Amino acid sequence: MDWNGALAGIEALEDAELDHRLIGEFQHQASLAPLREMRFSTPTFKEYSSGEISGCSKNSFPAFSVTAAACALDCDHCQAKILEPMIPATTPEMLDAKVRDLVLLQDLQGFLLSGGSNRRNEIKYERYLPVVEKLKHDFPYLKIAIHSALTDERRARQMADAGVDTAMMDVIGAQETIRDVYHLDRSVDDFEATLAALCATDMEIVPHIVIGLHYGRILGEARALDIVARHAIHSLVLVVVMPFYGRDGMFVTPATRDVGRIFLEARRKIPDRQVLLGCARPPGMHKRVTDAYAVMAGLDGIAFPAEGAVAVARALGRPFSQQHACCSIKVGGQMPRAGARSQERQLVHGCAR
Repeated sequence: MDWNGALAGIEALEDAELDHRLIGEFQHQASLAPLREMRFSTPTFKEYSSGEISGCSKNSFPAFSVTAAACALDCDHCQAKILEPMIPATTPEMLDAKVRDLVLLQDLQGFLLSGGSNRRNEIKYERYLPVVEKLKHDFPYLKIAIHSALTDERRARQMADAGVDTAMMDVIGAQETIRDVYHLDRSVDDFEATLAALCATDMEIVPHIVIGLHYGRILGEARALDIVARHAIHSLVLVVVMPFYGRDGMFVTPATRDVGRIFLEARRKIPDRQVLLGCARPPGMHKRVTDAYAVMAGLDGIAFPAEGAVAVARALGRPFSQQHACCSIKVGGQMPRAGARSQERQLVHGCAR
């Protein structure tokens, strides 16, 4: 089967400018290692629906910010806007009360704990960790993820001891990006040291790499992949910079061809662990092509998949499942495998279709 031909009948991609040579490279790579089952993640911290799969109306895996919408770094690529949809939990008491309410009312399966950084790209979670520990004791089934930011061995152990299941952090491979985009006086080595400290715990460690973080240019991604490959991570999440978060004209949109090549390189450098496409990436046709490339490159999962992603998986014969949780953390719930069209009715985390 020729993959370029297999994509021709997918309506969502009929106006897409696909790189046929790159698709040939994807197909060659797949001939060397069979494509594994992939996971389509539809976390409940934002509304989602497509013509292929649906989101969930229950708030079963929300994101909390311990700083509400505030961040001292004010990075050029984000401007703290990523924090805005998160549920504010600016005191330990607020976090405790809101989690317990959601357990009772919304069939809570877990949550993400995040927040804005200080000027050293650190988030002070210490006073929240006793609450996390008590919640984990009272509701041991909850899956708890945390954005660690930069940290050290002592604080990484504190997170693990409190019962955090999954820790996430950005890995940046270019000193220029740390200085210019993050406005941060830290080194690439500091990011690798944080990754090493997290990997020394029993948490599942899920680093993130932002493709095009340097104002839309590809700079440092290869080094970041090398850093990640050196450590005992659980999985890697790739995202693509979204220019509309930055000031007008500051960022360009990375070409889908460049994004797809990084997918291919990530799969080659990290063949034995999961590589996932996370929530953040440019919308529209760019997202449709990016997600199609993610399926073809053999990535293991996609968050909020674009129209056509499921069709691409079916066309290539890739089995898939769906879960209503952050792509970085796996909780139960399956959607029918490809081809099981008679079973399209789903029940995932209490969400009937």
